[in-house]
Amino acid sequence: MKKSTIWILAAIMAFAFFGLLYLQIMYLKESIRLRSDQFNEAINRSLLQVSRNLELDQTKKYMYEAFEEAQKKQTAAAYNRSLALRNQLQEETVTHQQKFKVTAPDGTELLKMEYNASSTVQTRPKSQIFQSSGKKGTNAISKTILNMQDEQKKKFLYETDLLNEVANQIINTASNVPIEERINLKGLETSIRNEIKNNGIELPFQYEVVDKNNKPINGQPLLVVHNRKDYYAQVLFPNDPPDKVTYLKVYFPDKEKYLFSEVSFIYPSILFTFILLVTFIIIIYITFRQKRLSEMKSDFMNNMTHELKTPVSTISLAAQMLKDGSITKSPEVFKHISGVINDETERLSLQVEKVLQMSLFEKQKATLKMKELDANDIVVSVANTFQIKVEKFGGNLDIDLQATDSTIEADKMHITNVLFNLLDNAVKYRKEDVPLELMIRTWNNNNKLYIAIEDNGIGIKKEYVKKIFERFYRVSTGNRHDVKGFGLGLAYVRKIVEDHKGTIKAESEVGKGTKFIICLPIMKNSEQLK
Repeated sequence: MKKSTIWILAAIMAFAFFGLLYLQIMYLKESIRLRSDQFNEAINRSLLQVSRNLELDQTKKYMYEAFEEAQKKQTAAAYNRSLALRNQLQEETVTHQQKFKVTAPDGTELLKMEYNASSTVQTRPKSQIFQSSGKKGTNAISKTILNMQDEQKKKFLYETDLLNEVANQIINTASNVPIEERINLKGLETSIRNEIKNNGIELPFQYEVVDKNNKPINGQPLLVVHNRKDYYAQVLFPNDPPDKVTYLKVYFPDKEKYLFSEVSFIYPSILFTFILLVTFIIIIYITFRQKRLSEMKSDFMNNMTHELKTPVSTISLAAQMLKDGSITKSPEVFKHISGVINDETERLSLQVEKVLQMSLFEKQKATLKMKELDANDIVVSVANTFQIKVEKFGGNLDIDLQATDSTIEADKMHITNVLFNLLDNAVKYRKEDVPLELMIRTWNNNNKLYIAIEDNGIGIKKEYVKKIFERFYRVSTGNRHDVKGFGLGLAYVRKIVEDHKGTIKAESEVGKGTKFIICLPIMKNSEQLK
């Protein structure tokens, strides 16, 4: 698949994922906004009803007191009238006859009883009930009905005047009463709780009643809110004068939890979408990495063909020259051709060995023959062997063995190859106009053994330092074939070090050189184990 095609598919998938994520976030914001508007409307409606309830309670209180006083006056007047009429009442005996009869289901009379009962009542004289003035007189009953209507009218007008008096009292005098006496704080809290519950909200709240100067009454603690929008305010007794206005402030600490609880189902959806997006990015990264690895393998095959073909061609040409009898007669020419064949054979063998190193990367772990070794001895042995090659280029190789505890468990062949590969890289990437300076140093720290190989070569750019341990990776210099190789040396080094439960890192600066630091665990001696 072409890289452009992968980029197009990646762009489409990324657009779809981000679009889906955007829609989910917008839906979440809109849901929270609607939920917040509904909450605000319900709370404002509840507080308005609380204020109205306070006004109604106040009105009932004044009306009860007024009517109670009026009732006392009416009771006293009625009592006086009853005393005046008592003298006009007559006593009259009234006899009542009662009959009882019990019958059977068939109609037969079983029991029959009769008795007379008498009682004494007080009545008005007949002269007060009916008065006649002859032919021109008016019926006394009609006159009585008219009198009763007049009494009802007077009573209605009295009660109307009483209501007006109560209303004027509330308007003119209620605001002069201290607010502490007009409001029952405990009852106010109950009213708030009931009203918000009636609107479908059951949340803990804090409240306070303050005057126009925002001073709480009855020593209430002032609500600690960071924003004006965090609490709800409602005017109590709106008909009070402006200088005596009172406010009710209510704060809901769990408002945010309440708003988000209704849309909590959207969070898993956003999380899963985000996981899919991250997974997609990882897949795209792996795809491009595999493609780059494939390109590096192709470059490796081209380099390998070139590296193997050259020594084979040289050996073939030398073999053909040896067939010439005139050449074999000259000892010097024969020696030269033999040397060429030997050098190219060693070169070919080295290249084949490096190609075979690829098999290590196909395994989870290399097959190592672990033995107890002295790292300082290995460093000295490698340095003595490599010294000749360094001197060939006019360089110098120094060693500094500071490690006092250098016993490790390792595969001698592979550890030796690691050191050789690092030294060989230093020779490859040396400065042509500056004598090569190599330093191998060992030391101990935190029960670890450190081996450092430092050179004064051309160095590596910072963006390439982390990549040099990847398979088939070669810096631009190597890719131009002025330095031969397959990009396997440092990858092999890292794998062997990690298989020995160690670590390796590189420090480099362009124009100043490169340092490789290997960290390996120290093998405990017998005295430490006891």
